[in-house]
Amino acid sequence: MFFKGSRYANVTTLEITDGTGRTVQYKATRFIPETQARLTHKVQGGERLDHVAHRYFRDPERFWRICDVNQTMWPDDLMREPGKRILIPSSEE
Repeated sequence: MFFKGSRYANVTTLEITDGTGRTVQYKATRFIPETQARLTHKVQGGERLDHVAHRYFRDPERFWRICDVNQTMWPDDLMREPGKRILIPSSEE
């Protein structure tokens, strides 16, 4: 259901049956794990988080690792303030 490397790949899949007998699968809540930073990155105007992830991880789809270490749910929130320093974790969990 989720691509390999997705932040949801290891989250438990649950099921519920509705009143008509239809079974619906869904993912349990994903709690942000404690993640250690190894670097900081100074945000540049117009920069995107997927580009930052590609720079450090060689994989733009791992932007969520940067969100986790910075304790943010919305990637754009990290990129709003040019000059702000954001934390960069290792590419692996």
